Amino acid sequence: MRKLIASTMVSLDGVMQAPGGPEEDRTGGFALGGWSFNYWSDEEGQSMDGLDGKDRELLLGRKTYEIFEAYWPYQAADNPIARTLNAARKHVASRTLAGPLAWNNAALLQGEVVAAVKALKAEPGLDLQIIGSGDLIQALQAASLIDEYNVWTFPLVLGRGKRLFEAGAAPLALKLLASRVTTTGVLKSTYASAGEVLPGSFVQTAPSDKELARRARTAG
Repeated sequence: MRKLIASTMVSLDGVMQAPGGPEEDRTGGFALGGWSFNYWSDEEGQSMDGLDGKDRELLLGRKTYEIFEAYWPYQAADNPIARTLNAARKHVASRTLAGPLAWNNAALLQGEVVAAVKALKAEPGLDLQIIGSGDLIQALQAASLIDEYNVWTFPLVLGRGKRLFEAGAAPLALKLLASRVTTTGVLKSTYASAGEVLPGSFVQTAPSDKELARRARTAG
């Protein structure tokens, strides 16, 4: 079964809404769109570290699809990220879009999204990658369908907005596979699903009278 990888940018307090520009997503009165802009450098421009869809098929929500479809097909032919995204097979989850879709190799998922993604994962082929698409991530995380998280954490606090893990997220243990920090302080981390959260406790119970007496005899 192929993996499903969720790739996204978040603030230190977990907000993933509208990293690219002021008009990207104003839902809920969000007014800080474009918060990632001042942390980009030539380093990030040359290396998208898994957010470029290389050697993967893309799984996109409607809003992310529309943003990408309006931008990437019109970039220079020698732009390596544009070449990769334009050529990749793209699966789009939407209740409102009608096919056929204009972007090369893009098609709508049919039926209920969780069932459709389960079927996609069972097919042979490249791993699947979600980029952005917060609502889609919420649905697939709740169904335990995401195998890896590729998260870029930016050093700022936004205070409000759509989060990678909302209040209703399913509890999940993660294993850190790789991480590095860019010259502008962005932490790029890859995590794999590691099953259930296993609680423990540092709280110690008070020793019994019998145990206290034993310690006193030992000390004497």
